Amino acid sequence: QVQLVESGGGLVQPGGSLRLSCAASGSISSINVMGWYRQAPGKQRELVANIARGGVTVYADSVKGRFTISRDNAKNTIYLQMNSLQPGDTAVYYCNGRNLWSRDYWGQGTQVTVSS
Repeated sequence: QVQLVESGGGLVQPGGSLRLSCAASGSISSINVMGWYRQAPGKQRELVANIARGGVTVYADSVKGRFTISRDNAKNTIYLQMNSLQPGDTAVYYCNGRNLWSRDYWGQGTQVTVSS
């Protein structure tokens, strides 16, 4: 089993920044890719960004140039630095870990609200 715990969400004004953190524990040696998804009210959950064990990153077009995903292997933690936040970024953000057999693990989610 893998446990994922997110932190760092909150309320921010348009143009502001937030950093999300996700700490992993448990059978993390099996995790191949970690990332962030988000789900806005009435919408499907969508990929924001992910980072593979080797460091390759993937970003949604809507966040390219504004968000940066990174990982600290010593702390078993990934981060999502979000800059130039827009109201359209408002959503619950979920940390995801996918193992070598494509099983997904999810965190509990953290709310990000962008509003003036």
